[in-house]
Amino acid sequence: MSLRDSLDLIKAVNPEGGQAVLENEIMAERASSLNAAEKRVKDTMAALRDAGDDRAEALARAREAVWAYFVQRELIGFKRHQDVIAAFGIPREVLNGLGVMRR
Repeated sequence: MSLRDSLDLIKAVNPEGGQAVLENEIMAERASSLNAAEKRVKDTMAALRDAGDDRAEALARAREAVWAYFVQRELIGFKRHQDVIAAFGIPREVLNGLGVMRR
């Protein structure tokens, strides 16, 4: 096989096309993960608002959900969270306990 044949084979395989497909799939997974984390924040914020006697448990779940959502956003490249804090109405008591791990 000559060098020209090798180059023709590489062009036929189109490795750049495979990388683009992979990058698109990774972006789709990131978007899906972010969407799932956002839904969890919405659900836990609603549960926190409706919590009665078991507010401590609802607060702990909300803190975990918001922390995971913020981490997911930062992995994608979103560093500012003020807009989502306002949009979801995340209270200060949730923000103050972010990252606290339960036993």
